[in-house]
Amino acid sequence: MNDLRIVCMDNILDIEIKVDEYLKEKNKVESSYLIDIKRTRFNNDEGKFSILESIRDKDIFILSDVGNYGTTYKMHDIDVPMGPDEHFQDIKRCISAISGYARRITVITPLLYQSRQDKRNRRESLDCAMALQELERLGVDHIVTFDAHDENVCNAIPNIPFENFFSANIVLEELIKNEDISNLLVISPDVGAMQRARFYADMLRVNVGLFYKRRDLTKIVNGKNPIIEHAYLGSTVLGKTCIVVDDMIASGTSIIEVGERLKKIGAKKVFFVTIFSLFTEGIEVFNESYKNNVFEKLYTTNLSYIPIAYRKEKWLKIVDCSKRIADVIDGIHDSKSLDKLCNDNERVIKLLDNKR
Repeated sequence: MNDLRIVCMDNILDIEIKVDEYLKEKNKVESSYLIDIKRTRFNNDEGKFSILESIRDKDIFILSDVGNYGTTYKMHDIDVPMGPDEHFQDIKRCISAISGYARRITVITPLLYQSRQDKRNRRESLDCAMALQELERLGVDHIVTFDAHDENVCNAIPNIPFENFFSANIVLEELIKNEDISNLLVISPDVGAMQRARFYADMLRVNVGLFYKRRDLTKIVNGKNPIIEHAYLGSTVLGKTCIVVDDMIASGTSIIEVGERLKKIGAKKVFFVTIFSLFTEGIEVFNESYKNNVFEKLYTTNLSYIPIAYRKEKWLKIVDCSKRIADVIDGIHDSKSLDKLCNDNERVIKLLDNKR
């Protein structure tokens, strides 16, 4: 394991220490796997990236959270939050500093950069595919992400490995351990989330319902057609504990509307489950909805940035996926089969049987 080294960007510091500790414990070593780096940002917003130790012939893993808006820099003496574009640019700067020295470069972005712009409709940019191709041209050997919005975007880079790991089972384990899982019904908030909802329903061995978003196609608000109505399709929710699942929450208004609708038609309890909680408009709407008994709890992961102030809320349960990232790094480095990480259903099924 001497040649394994990890570059953790300062946008993912919450995870880096845990990943490092897991790897040290697993491989029975005392020295850290983390590389000493320096990210410089000039006052006009230009930047550079420096590696402060030798990485010759090392197996390098670059770990970055491109969705971390809590990282800031000074531009013309103004504090500016870093957006996904700036984070992605720093990944490229890091690759440039490493190229020619490292034996292999793997980029791990739990939240895939531009993942929602993964397909094109007429005259639209195809940002996710272009970014993946750019990483390939820069010499990246391996790309790893979690719960990609559409993993078929890997077709943009057919010549290098693209690994998409799912964290649904990690979330399911916490849900099963902490909640009453009797009389359940899994709910898909829209047609696009149906495949994910089906997976949760199959694992929990319950039925699935669907909300159809009827939109006003004559208007565009904040880049989207506004929702006119959430129409429900499926078995009755009366007296049920409903689990509403999706891959990502942005502002949260849509999933909260689903929760309100479920309570109106007789749901006993409502839980929200999502992998990435972006909270693009803050958490006030969640606080208000929680006070009004719209939902009991939101289960999410630490695969994307959540401000410290938000983490104390009673309705928020953050599931730690650091060990999964460490296992992925260890498996890729040692050329192990990753099938168990991709197909870990048995552990969830056993836990579910014991609970019931």
